[in-house]
Amino acid sequence: MGTLDKHTSYKIDDVFKSNALVDIRACSKPVVKSLFRGVRSSKFRHVYGSPSRREELYDNIPITRNAHDSNFCAANPKFVAIVTEVAGGGAFLVLPITKTGRLDLNTSKVTGHSGPVLDIKWNPFNDNIIASCSDDCTIKLWYIPDSGLSCNLTEWLTELRGHRRRVGYIEWHPTAENVLASSGFDYQVILWNVGTGQAINIIDCHPDIVHSITFNRDGSRLATTCKDKKIRTIDPRSGLVVSEGICHEGSRSCKAVYLDNERILTTGFSTYSDRQLAVWNHSDLSEPLNRLTVDSSSGILFPYYDFDTKMVYLAGKGDGNVRYYEIVDEHPYIHFLNQFISGCPQKGFGMMVKRGCNVSRCEIMRFYKLHTTRNVCEPISMIVPRKSDQYQHDLYPDTAAPVPALSAQEWFGGINKPPVLMSMKTGVSVKTHKPQAFVCNEATRNDTNYRMKYAFLSKETVPDYRPLDILPENEKIQKTQVNQNTRFQQIQQKLTNSMGNKEEDYVNTRVPENFNYNNDNSKNEYQMKKAFTRQCEELNMLRKQLAHRDRRIRDLEELVSTLQSQLKVQRLQ
Repeated sequence: MGTLDKHTSYKIDDVFKSNALVDIRACSKPVVKSLFRGVRSSKFRHVYGSPSRREELYDNIPITRNAHDSNFCAANPKFVAIVTEVAGGGAFLVLPITKTGRLDLNTSKVTGHSGPVLDIKWNPFNDNIIASCSDDCTIKLWYIPDSGLSCNLTEWLTELRGHRRRVGYIEWHPTAENVLASSGFDYQVILWNVGTGQAINIIDCHPDIVHSITFNRDGSRLATTCKDKKIRTIDPRSGLVVSEGICHEGSRSCKAVYLDNERILTTGFSTYSDRQLAVWNHSDLSEPLNRLTVDSSSGILFPYYDFDTKMVYLAGKGDGNVRYYEIVDEHPYIHFLNQFISGCPQKGFGMMVKRGCNVSRCEIMRFYKLHTTRNVCEPISMIVPRKSDQYQHDLYPDTAAPVPALSAQEWFGGINKPPVLMSMKTGVSVKTHKPQAFVCNEATRNDTNYRMKYAFLSKETVPDYRPLDILPENEKIQKTQVNQNTRFQQIQQKLTNSMGNKEEDYVNTRVPENFNYNNDNSKNEYQMKKAFTRQCEELNMLRKQLAHRDRRIRDLEELVSTLQSQLKVQRLQ
């Protein structure tokens, strides 16, 4: 130290002083928290979208050019359904999920609607049943065989009539069997029991057109967005509005989807036409839990939510990209993950149910994208990158099984149950629990009337083997007239009795005994409409039966002549 100069000693003293200032024993935590929190940990942070190869596309499909704000596509583990453009009427295409490539222009379609098809949805508990709503004010259910359509399908299982204007959206109940909700341009939301073909409840609380309907996880609440810019949560069994509030300030369409039993996610536009995303508590819709601005585009955002991974996907109509977010329980409740970017804009999206995903590829979601500029439907897989090809338990919790938790009668009686769950490891190959054709009570009643109507054909008759030249002419004419009159009277009597019973039901439904004309005008009007609709359906049914009468009789006569010719040949031999 003695050999050090004066400047060196000063530097050493400064080092000692600086070391004393940063002594860790004298440190304390800062009072103000830092804004930087680092990278958020999430196993879905690196999810990416995988487009399909050319041979995996559904090509040469005349996709509808309708401007209605709907998906126009629906998928399940067996089929993919796409609304198509036709000259007059309405039709949609149903293809087996494995039938990819270029399609023939004459591919069979479902062509039973007299107006353009606006929305289609697969039954969550039967992969062979699909519901469609149309511009002709009807909702129809169709049965699709496992092998697909061999010819144009025009015979429906059930026709639901109750809306006075076109039906824009339909939604199946997530846990109850045969329960369907529909919203029309008559400002009404109707709850149907498709097993009986009856409207169980009519919700008439909207002053304008309904833009979307969605059930919560157990189906105990129904949320709607309306053209009056309000979001409403409704008790679907009583029709009472639980809560309502201003959804988004913009004038364009808003969409909503339930995140669980209590929270709702909505998409819409701000006053300056910025696309927004908001999360709500369904019990208090006065203010959102959080509101985010997405961008300034003009296309309507469609939200798709996955209950298992708690991820929401946003696909804009006319956009080429798909954004996806993760939902959490704390503020800000929603975190942006990434986006799938494509140069081809989309016309609509169909979302595959979770049990249809490929677990060997770590596929957590699959969409079927309808291209705007090309007649192509493209599958897009959302994949979590994992090095191992083994089953990933953390990516696939138990998902909803194709089994109803309760019946329609139990749900309308006030019972709520969560969905029945199944393992994705052992139940990924499950496609439906009801492979047989769906037969509703209405169809059974039609068959019964049909058999009663032609009951005289099964009665035993005594043949007359006398030659025609021996039989007197007047006796032959008399017997023919008696037989014809008898048959006609039997049919007329049965139809009269049937109509008489229906008229009695109509009168009883129209004017109850303890009716209050001052306070129950709306109920009286609803009962009158319901009775009138039922009478119209029955008249249409009778007209169809009468139209089939001649064809049935002609077929039986041809069968009798064939049997007689065969009998003659056997006698000659």
